[in-house]
Parts: sequence; structure tokens; C-alpha cells
Amino acid sequence: MIPVQGFEGQTVAVLGMGRSGLAAAAALQEGGAQVVVWDDGPAGRDAAAAAGYDLRDMTTTQSFDGVTALIVSPGIPHLYPAPNPAIAAAWDAGVPVDNDIGLFFRSFATADWDRFDVTPRVVAVTGSNGKSTTAALIHHILIENGRPSQLAGNIGRGVLDIDPAHDGEVIVLELSSYQTDLARALTPDLAVLTNLSPDHLDRHAGLGGYFAAKRRLFAEGGPDRALIGVDEAEGQYLANQLIEGADDDRVIRLSSGRKLDGPGWSVFARKGFLSEYRKGRQVGSIDLRPILGLPGAHNHQNACAAYGACRALGLGPKGIEAAMKSYPGLPHRSQLVVERDGVRFINDSKATNVDSTAKALQAFSKIRWICGGLQKDGGLDGLLPHLDHVVKAYVIGREAEAFARQLAGADAEICTTMDVAVARAQADAKPGEVVLLAPAAASFDQYDSFEKRGDDFINCVMNATS
Repeated sequence: MIPVQGFEGQTVAVLGMGRSGLAAAAALQEGGAQVVVWDDGPAGRDAAAAAGYDLRDMTTTQSFDGVTALIVSPGIPHLYPAPNPAIAAAWDAGVPVDNDIGLFFRSFATADWDRFDVTPRVVAVTGSNGKSTTAALIHHILIENGRPSQLAGNIGRGVLDIDPAHDGEVIVLELSSYQTDLARALTPDLAVLTNLSPDHLDRHAGLGGYFAAKRRLFAEGGPDRALIGVDEAEGQYLANQLIEGADDDRVIRLSSGRKLDGPGWSVFARKGFLSEYRKGRQVGSIDLRPILGLPGAHNHQNACAAYGACRALGLGPKGIEAAMKSYPGLPHRSQLVVERDGVRFINDSKATNVDSTAKALQAFSKIRWICGGLQKDGGLDGLLPHLDHVVKAYVIGREAEAFARQLAGADAEICTTMDVAVARAQADAKPGEVVLLAPAAASFDQYDSFEKRGDDFINCVMNATS
């Protein structure tokens, strides 16, 4: 645990008693704060009471008398589509609002670091797609090369739940826009933006607000080095804002699909080959095609980001390549479940939006595609250019028929439930084809999370008869 600094003897309120809220409350107490908590749901309040915390309804200005700060869990809206009543009450009371990420960055460094030979470092990864894989891959490469590392944030452990840093350790954080948007301290040593595509638009009042939340990771603390995916205009804009000149290697540009060979530092992948350029010269390359844990162009983009981060941390190309070859992939992210009778079953339940699903569809040919769920804003038009790899779609979800109607030109069968979709796809599939779960939608119409949806897919696949 990371004891929170700066609140000893003060009363701090925590809103939201999920994983991050409970960890924040414990870390605040460990640092000497008096903690009061609240959750809008009875289950959260019951969990807090069971953990021994004092409950206080924070929906009135008076409830913040004597409170120094309000710490908010990432799932709770603080501005759009409307501020949570407790957050609005904190504003009225003049109480600063922060989150666990802000607490982490103000508390991670301690006096113990004075005796370390190598100062610990923090790598923070954000983006619309690929940030989980990128963060996990960086962590894997570091461990495989003998560098101590912990993985936390939106993946793995909560940021305040990790162990205090060791000499030379690298903390790898995956941070969502919900986490970067509110944190009052954001000071990573390396910051990574994988890419940007429309997502969580209701929470950020549009794409501009969403990009602004991501941009805070680079603008607020000024990382020593920034790695920016420049395949979208927003990434090009951000990279340009951060440089002092064309040869400024504090910014590493990343791309999947186009060559970057200018005077600065860049890492890109084309046709399955990763290349590193510095000052106009190639200084490293990796053939990514045989790496089973990183299939498809979208994973090659993740590989570029992880490679660049590890190079910035001082690792050599050969050590990075060897570690990539042993990377097993993440559950629910292009995860090979089984190969049966020449048919591969791939679980990409994390593909919850159009952009990530489009990348999944490009990664394989001859796809039996299981899709559908709680559709996000913007429709499915972005998928239409990528349906040429789809032999047939098997649509699940409560609104499966409406979802299927948008897949113009595709052979689509309404299945509604996962067990029916898996059974139909397996019965139809021929050797050399892929049965791919890549929903292009959120899970909440039928499942508590994308993980639960992916687990159901795996169970249906493993229980199906060949």
C-alpha cells in the first residue's frame, strides 16, 4: 500500500466504495487521515460499513464541514452529463475534489528514495484502444529483462494498493480518461498516448472534451519523455505542441501503417515489421508477424508503444524482442481460447467500440464474427469498410435485430444469446476460419462487464462439442 501523504490529522471524504474507493480510503487512513465515506448505492455502503468506515451522506454542503478534500472514484461523473450531487456539494463548500491517481502522484515518492541507487520511475499509458495491452506488454518486457516492475491503475491493482517502490523499480500505469480528467497531480516520467477514437463521449461532452482529458496527462506534469501515436490528427497536434523543434527526441512518434523517418525519434510498424528511427537512420527492427501474442495491426501499434517506452527506459532492441516473443497476451484481448478442427476461437470481448472492433476484424481473414450488445453513440458505419473479412455475423444482445440491420451487405444471423451464437458459428465454421468475439458494443445489456461476457464466450466454446 502507498500511504497518502499530506492529510495527517485531517478529515478526508471518499465517494464511491468500489475497488479504487476502498483502496483510497485505506491508503488515506494509513497516512494518518480521518476518513468518512459515501456511496450512492446500498451495496457500496454495506461494503464500506463492513470494512469499518464511517458513513456520511455527502449530498449537502453542510456535510463537508471540517472536510479537507473529497476523493472521487473514476466511475462517478464529476461534470458531464451532470455532476454527482456530492461533487456539486463539495464545490459549493469550497472543498477540493481529487481522485486516487492524484493521491498516488503526490504520495509515491518518499524520503526512502534518498538511499536508492536508481530512482524509481512511472510510465503512464492512456489512449482509446490498446492501453491495457501496451501497459501489460511494457511490464512483461521489463520483468523479462530483469527490471523490477509493478502494473497498476485501470489494469491489475489499484494505484494506491501497490507496494512501496524498490530501488530502480518501474511502475506501469494504465490510465483511462476518467482517471486523467480529475487528477490534480499527474507527473509520470514517461507518458504514452496510443491512439484516439470516439469513446465515452457522454462523459466528456464530445470528442473535444475526451481528447482534453487525455491531453492532461502530458500537459499537467510535463513528463520527461512523451510517446504519441500520430495516426490521428489529435496525436499529431499533441506531439507538435510538446516539441521545441523537429529533432527534439523528448517526443517519440508512434505509427501503425506509415513510415516515420524524420529527424527526431520514431517507432512505427508496416506490414508486420517494427522499425525504430533516430535522426533519420534506422537503429532497430523486429519482425512482429510470428509473435502469437500480438496479432494484427492494432497489436503492432501496441508493440510500437511498448518498444518505444522500453527503449526510453534504457533497454536494448534484442532484449525487447525476446520478451515480446514470450508475451502471452491479455484475457479478453485477441485471446486465443482454443484451436479445434482447424478453427481458431478468439476472445476479444474488450473490443467494445467501433474502432477497436475494426482493428480486430483487420487482424484475421475468414471470420465467423460474434458481435452485438449495448451500442455506443455514433453507429456502426465505421465497421462497414472492414466487413470483407467476415464470412458471417452472429449477433447477440437485447437489440440484436437493430444491430444486425446496420451491418449492410453482411450475412447476419440473429442469435441474441452467447450460447446460441457460439453453437451456430462452430457448426458453420470450416478449417482455416476464425470464430471471433469482437462485440463493437458495451456488455451491460446482458453482462456486468466485458470480462463476464468474455468468460461466457470461453465457457460456451469449451463446453461445445466438435
